[in-house]
Amino acid sequence: MFLLENYTVAVLFCVVTMLCWGSWGNTQKAAGKTWRFELFYWDYVLGVLLMSLAFAFTLGSHGTLGRGFCSDLAQASPEAWGWALAGGVVFNIANILLVAAIAIAGMSVAFPVGIGLALVLGVLLNYMADQSGNAALLFSGVGLVTVAILLNAAAYGKLPVGEQAGSGKKKGIVLAVACGILMSLFYYFVANSLAKVTCGDETLPLTAATLSREGAVLQAGLLTPYTANTVFALGVLLSTFLVLPILMRRPIVGEPVACGAYFRGTCRDHLWGIVGGAIWAVGMTLNVVAAGVASPAVSYGLGQGATLIAAIWGVFIWREFKAAPTGTGKILAAMFLCFLAGLTLIIWTKL
Repeated sequence: MFLLENYTVAVLFCVVTMLCWGSWGNTQKAAGKTWRFELFYWDYVLGVLLMSLAFAFTLGSHGTLGRGFCSDLAQASPEAWGWALAGGVVFNIANILLVAAIAIAGMSVAFPVGIGLALVLGVLLNYMADQSGNAALLFSGVGLVTVAILLNAAAYGKLPVGEQAGSGKKKGIVLAVACGILMSLFYYFVANSLAKVTCGDETLPLTAATLSREGAVLQAGLLTPYTANTVFALGVLLSTFLVLPILMRRPIVGEPVACGAYFRGTCRDHLWGIVGGAIWAVGMTLNVVAAGVASPAVSYGLGQGATLIAAIWGVFIWREFKAAPTGTGKILAAMFLCFLAGLTLIIWTKL
């Protein structure tokens, strides 16, 4: 399987994750004018699974290092399966809340509040589990991201009532906050399923360098990044069959949606969802691969810098703040600066 050994490359992988996780929401925006998010989401989870399998049978199965995808899946313990599946279930519930928040409040609010909160809580949780890197820089970066979240909420509050979806204003923010709390947990579950390398009395992260050491052994029972990512995607898919039908009958936004409506969608409608899921899965796979070199806390934190990318899309492309009063632009500028400064400190954590 393909593994990393260079921190700079790991950071680049995380930057790609940031771009993917911050951009997939555009596919929902593109399909959302005629296609309800509940229908969009069925195709989205299919795209996540298909792209995860594509990585598993390519980068996860070729090369001389570690175990191939099929052999790794066969030797996995029930505990490892449970951690990765649980990560998929928790992520899925959080992501459904995010998609609903996007539908109500837009990308430039749902992402910075929901995913920004997930970044703060998730980095703290993953650091406590791993404790790798400079804690002062990491927590300072997280603090700046927190300020950026508050600035974004303040900018949203200045929008006219009509631009805040009327009575749905508070609902959009509440959904984003609930999403952030749940989203902060999923990566911790996936990280617990990942195999490490034992070399003598040492237990080391899984990288190309550590696995190439003399006497190095890949832990049995646990999963390689590609296998963990696929089991995670399976958890996303299975939980969708439990959660989404309930939301279709009792939707967060709008009227109930009949199951038959999915089959009346056009090829274009379905394609947007599959592409959105595939984009997200590319980011997830690269992020989990990078975690061995960068540490789960740094890898997750940089990936969730997607909040910055989504805010850029929402503010400059979708023009979600075009009706905001004078002075809101300064608040948004301060938000972007805080995000950039916070992400820079998170990168320096392991330099």
